[in-house]
Amino acid sequence: MTPRVLVLGGTGEARRLATALVEAGVDVLSSLAGRVADPVLPPGRVRIGGFGGVEGLVRALAGVDVVVDATHPFAAGMTGNAAAAAAATGTPLLRLQRPGWTAGPGDDWRWVSDLDEAATAVADAGSVFLTTGRKDLAAFAALTGAVLVRSVDPPEPPLPARCTVVLARGPFTVEEETALMLEHGIHVLVTKDSGGGMTAAKLTAARELGIPVVLVRRPPLPAGVPVAATVAEALTWVAETGSTPARD
Repeated sequence: MTPRVLVLGGTGEARRLATALVEAGVDVLSSLAGRVADPVLPPGRVRIGGFGGVEGLVRALAGVDVVVDATHPFAAGMTGNAAAAAAATGTPLLRLQRPGWTAGPGDDWRWVSDLDEAATAVADAGSVFLTTGRKDLAAFAALTGAVLVRSVDPPEPPLPARCTVVLARGPFTVEEETALMLEHGIHVLVTKDSGGGMTAAKLTAARELGIPVVLVRRPPLPAGVPVAATVAEALTWVAETGSTPARD
């Protein structure tokens, strides 16, 4: 039996998973949060927008055999809702999440628990490069130094007083990241532990330039949900779990 798969997406892994499932003839629906004005869409059926909390997601699972939560590592709300809705409906759920970053020789990293702690860590910096997302800047609004913000779409206020915004979509090369940091005289980089290679060039550039990095730790995952680190692992799970759907 071909499973009906819901992929909670918005990441490169989600798009690659949807592509592989569609090519295998699987009935897959990808769901995007709609936070980016012009998202890169995966193949197959796509829905954009929220579900309306756990209750809305429970209703959406009525026609689904398995769910793969491949949202961003910091999409804690959606991940929590997915776990609650899957438990309520008995729908098998997999979390597809790439491994986090690990510091190497020459890296100067400081780990923090949240954005408020990150803002405190860079309060006295003369020039800060923020790559934490356009919706997460309120914690840095009181910074008095120069702040460089990069995002795909215009960031949401409040913004720091001395803020320069660069609108661009990655991935970026190490050379591009190096040039940007030199152009703006960056003293410290702030980012989230997104993991993966797509956005790691800024970390390499910071290492080569001797720039310290403040990294925000990932939120914890819901207990009891299996985790796949790669698309290949997720495909195997879908094939094995979806072959015997738990519900009619």
